[in-house]
Amino acid sequence: MAPKPMELAARLKKLPPYLFAEIDKKKREARARGADLIDMGIGDPDLPTPPHIIEALKRAAESPTNHRYPDYEGLLQFRGAVASWYKQRFGVTLDPEREVLTLIGSKEGTAHMPLAFVNPGDIVLVPDPGYPVYAAGTWFADGQVHWMPLRRENGFMPDLAAIPAEVTHRAKLMYLNYPNNPTAATATREFFERVVAFAREHGIIVCHDAMYSELRFDAYRPPSFLETPGAVEVGVEFHSLSKTYSMTGWRIGFCVGNAAALAGLGKVKTNVDSGVFQAVQEAGIAALTGPQELSEQYRRTYQERRDVVVAGLRALGWEVDVPKAAFFVWAPVPGGLDSRAFAARLLEEVGCVVTPGVGFGPSGEGFYRIALTIDAKRLHEAMDRLKGLRL
Repeated sequence: MAPKPMELAARLKKLPPYLFAEIDKKKREARARGADLIDMGIGDPDLPTPPHIIEALKRAAESPTNHRYPDYEGLLQFRGAVASWYKQRFGVTLDPEREVLTLIGSKEGTAHMPLAFVNPGDIVLVPDPGYPVYAAGTWFADGQVHWMPLRRENGFMPDLAAIPAEVTHRAKLMYLNYPNNPTAATATREFFERVVAFAREHGIIVCHDAMYSELRFDAYRPPSFLETPGAVEVGVEFHSLSKTYSMTGWRIGFCVGNAAALAGLGKVKTNVDSGVFQAVQEAGIAALTGPQELSEQYRRTYQERRDVVVAGLRALGWEVDVPKAAFFVWAPVPGGLDSRAFAARLLEEVGCVVTPGVGFGPSGEGFYRIALTIDAKRLHEAMDRLKGLRL
């Protein structure tokens, strides 16, 4: 007798088709034909982790005390370093014991947050376009997603007043992300003030993803949501060492803010994971408290790349806004194509890979994203290749 087919859980069936798998297939086919692809689709830093952080890991990894289970909440010294960094960078005072929680990268905490507070049928407010994990985490908790469209005419900030009353009545969480992926938009302090008032009025927990706050250009310094008066009463902020210190593979991040919200997230984590390898946390301390010159140099490198792309697209007569932060350029698709068709033509005709905006949500249609994670020479070459595209 043949074994019974394995059927996925209904929550997994809610996930949309993985558009990027289609792109990966096309890339493999092009490389098999010998094509030299310039891949501007991957948001993974190509710059190396600073040496002093690597040395800190080496020393910590040799200590037998770090070979055992770590503290569930995270090493108190690491959480203290996070609190000190927040005080120095944003002027925000945090209690390391109650208002800082160590994460296995911010993605993990972002995905688990709905499990702590969302019951079946509850609503989570999710930006569209946005990081896919916000919606996926909601569906895993059997919650319902209400998309908040991010429009260019609104600076890619959601219109809170447009959210229906029947939705706000059932909403438990709101995800926000500034500087934004994929749009590279930044939020104003006035917007954050409106968010705090909105969350307080409707009893919503704000989950602000500040992953890209340190990838900033032209002397701009993105604010923390927690700088906003009353923010710690209604929400938390997710952060990571991944982008600031080129540590994506190290998997260490943190969530800070409302103590009750962190306690809920922490209760989920104690039941599903065993914390971050303590040696990695000691390396994280070295990152937050050590020399910052190399990180500043990396910011200048990304800014140089941004300038190459913006100048190149404008030379083609293509419309593009100049991002003030994050290492993405988000621009309208030229020539009247949809984003998927546009990305396919770039790959097939000129060997350039970009990400179609629709991959980040319905409102991403009509846009494409370029990641500034390859060197300026290759970006110059990509801009030259685009001249050969006939739209």
